[in-house]
Amino acid sequence: MSNRKPLTLHRLREMHASGEKIAMLTCYDAAFARVLDAAGVDVLLVGDSLGMVLQGHATTASVSMDEMAYHTSCVARANRTAWIIADMPFGSYQESTDLAIRNAVRLIQAGAQMVKLEGGGWTAPIVAQLVERGIPVCAHLGFTPQSVHALGGYRVQGRDARSAGALRTQAIELTGAGAAFLVLEMVPANLARELTQESSIPVIGIGAGAGCSGQVLVLHDMLGLHPETAPRFVRNFLTGGATIEGAVGQYVKDVKEGRFPDDTLHSF
Repeated sequence: MSNRKPLTLHRLREMHASGEKIAMLTCYDAAFARVLDAAGVDVLLVGDSLGMVLQGHATTASVSMDEMAYHTSCVARANRTAWIIADMPFGSYQESTDLAIRNAVRLIQAGAQMVKLEGGGWTAPIVAQLVERGIPVCAHLGFTPQSVHALGGYRVQGRDARSAGALRTQAIELTGAGAAFLVLEMVPANLARELTQESSIPVIGIGAGAGCSGQVLVLHDMLGLHPETAPRFVRNFLTGGATIEGAVGQYVKDVKEGRFPDDTLHSF
């Protein structure tokens, strides 16, 4: 993959338009950024999941803006071609649009090319203001980890007609506000497939079935580092004596060729 040109938002949109699956993984440091980029991962997500997999917290809520900017800069320094998305952590955008703009600017200055924020409804005006100022945005619907307490735990979202309709409305609003990507987490596979087919932007699934435009997993989960807590939609790619490089390459290949996820084994 060393001859790959740096991915742009335009190129990612071309991939989506042509039906090519987008392979995304979380990444938190320079060492793994080099590995993932060389293996052909399209998008590196500097996720606030670092609060759980790196720091040992029970949720993502404790991650700070300083920490997100630090890890984003580590990833950006080693990356050469992948597109970088950075999570806006809990508390960095809930208070006001002005605060959201300031914090999004920090992440872009740290090396991100797009920011991701969770939730729908009230977030649409914030997305519109960020996009108007030239900051690409990835929206995140379904199970939103920053709201785990409000959601009553790690629960699948959109199982009934009312909640499915709310997700559809929010997806339309966020797309209308200018979001360029949408992550769907822990959403029934049939609903995620419908939302993807209805969407004009790439929809990246995590526990949302095979019908999305691409897939994302937490790096440490797909390497099998936390098998006791890994969600059912995760597959351990570091099996059978595979190297880390080989496991990441296999993940990319299986996402691109439609072998991961499996709607029976890795979906709801």
